[in-house]
Amino acid sequence: MNIDPGSLGRLHFLLRVVRKECAHLKGTDERLFREPFTRDTAARLASDPELAERVDAFSTRFARLQDTLGDKLLPVLLQALGETTGAVIDNLDRAERLGLIESSDQWMMLRKPRNQMVHDYIEDPVVLADALQTAHDHVASLTRAAEQMIREANRRGWGENSDPLGGG
Repeated sequence: MNIDPGSLGRLHFLLRVVRKECAHLKGTDERLFREPFTRDTAARLASDPELAERVDAFSTRFARLQDTLGDKLLPVLLQALGETTGAVIDNLDRAERLGLIESSDQWMMLRKPRNQMVHDYIEDPVVLADALQTAHDHVASLTRAAEQMIREANRRGWGENSDPLGGG
């Protein structure tokens, strides 16, 4: 299927962004989760500015990658594939059927810890610790989804290179 130049430019841009977001998320994930993130760790946030910054970076990067993939890249890629796009859940169901993501249910389940990390952590360190640990446990599945979308674009000749994360 041919993709119009404007959509191809947008797709290339989003593929570059996703590669960078994956790299940033993986790096922050490695630094924050050298040890499990517990309620005791969460209790140290007020007195440990470096830890608080890593938590903020991880939360933001996890949410950003999930949003970029689900709300931006996926609709452009589905349209390029000749699929009808619609509500996020419909797009996720199509993505699962096409093998671009592991599970639309899992994707939607990850919205809860994402929202808890971004909005609820100020009030309850236990909620934050659980949300962060859940997100950490799913970083690999989120980055695999990114890799699969990039791989599909490359397979169709729409990518900028054939390495999913641009490593050469």
